[in-house]
Amino acid sequence: MAQYQTVRTAPGVRTAEIDAGLRAHMNKVYGSMSVGMIITALAAWAIAGLSVTADPTGATVAIREGQYLTPIGETLYMSPLKWVVMFAPLAFVFFGFGAVMKRGSAAAVQTAFFAFAALMGLSISSIFLVYTGFSIVQTFLVTAIAFAGLSLWGYTTQKDISGWGTFLIMGVIGLIVVMVVNLFIGSPAITFAISAIGVLIFAGLTAYDTQKIKTSYLEHAHAGDQEWLDKSAYAGALNLYLDFINMFMFLLQLFGNRE
Repeated sequence: MAQYQTVRTAPGVRTAEIDAGLRAHMNKVYGSMSVGMIITALAAWAIAGLSVTADPTGATVAIREGQYLTPIGETLYMSPLKWVVMFAPLAFVFFGFGAVMKRGSAAAVQTAFFAFAALMGLSISSIFLVYTGFSIVQTFLVTAIAFAGLSLWGYTTQKDISGWGTFLIMGVIGLIVVMVVNLFIGSPAITFAISAIGVLIFAGLTAYDTQKIKTSYLEHAHAGDQEWLDKSAYAGALNLYLDFINMFMFLLQLFGNRE
């Protein structure tokens, strides 16, 4: 928070303009994140719809009474392609988005973020085959309420929580490793532990990322680099989007009602 105080009190800095710019910046972050969430929801719903049929003719996999996987569903969820679908968003975050941030324009970063949101919709579309619609909506609303409270706290708190970053990122890396291992072990106890710890980690990241977006803007606002500010808004939207999606998925695994 020291940088925050420096920017607000530095000579020549017009506080009102900085504050107005910060509000506009945060609105852009949350607005972009919301659009990304809508893209993900629509993509997941559409792909799930294409993956299930009530017509048993030619179907080889029944997912529940009166519903069968279509050839598209079998390709996405039963063939080796499922591993590509599962890990594609992770690969995009680690290898694709950073390159676009470094070399691309703000428009390119925006396009990359929305493309990632659609890819994430493909990756999580199977939730519509596994969980009840009511359970999905209920968990989404609970996640939205929790996210809003955590993000608001991260934005308004005077406490410097930047020290959480290293601990939380290490937690995410450890969580990914255990999740990959558990794909082959299939332990219900480990799955439960992963979900519970995952909720806590991404709850912390929601507050941490919100404060980081705010302080980063305040540190760079005086430079007037609009291109950087535009790109950082989409990067911030991606971070908060990932916090929300992961918290939602872990809560769904913990409390969701399966079909």
